[in-house]
Amino acid sequence: MRVRKLALVAFVALVVSSGSAFALDVNKKIAAPGQMLVIWSMISEFCSIKDWHPAIADCKESKEGADTFRVLTLKDNGGTIKEKLTGSDDTSYSYEIIDPSPLPVKNYSAKLWVEPDERDPNRTVIHWDATFDANGKSDDEAKKVIGDIFLAGLKSIKQKAMPPDEDNPGNEDRD
Repeated sequence: MRVRKLALVAFVALVVSSGSAFALDVNKKIAAPGQMLVIWSMISEFCSIKDWHPAIADCKESKEGADTFRVLTLKDNGGTIKEKLTGSDDTSYSYEIIDPSPLPVKNYSAKLWVEPDERDPNRTVIHWDATFDANGKSDDEAKKVIGDIFLAGLKSIKQKAMPPDEDNPGNEDRD
């Protein structure tokens, strides 16, 4: 019995001392007009992010051995973020940020993917999820930074997917 109590006390002490030991998650999605493969063709290339994300000025893709990397140049301060492609299939890709980064994160991995909208076959749901630890900012601040980045990108993809006659700046996003 004493050994069990000691083990329990040690476990509780470990959990308390580790503080924010669990990774943070940000999960965003938006529905966009267009069939899934059409939407995916707009965003599927690893460096196509420069064509649809409003914060990205440029993207350079490179190979190092069998690994694919991209270096994103940011519009606001010219900072760069190096990312490694960690997986891809017909409707998704995943990647990780190679530290250091100007973003307040470390141990960052993310996935961008599409799926058909169950309510309307002429719409696509675009997902962008990430797991990371805060770095230099509070957990809430880091989550807000990444969430804002994701929402800006998703809204831009949706805007680019809209047919010209639906391109109405007064039409607020309801997704």
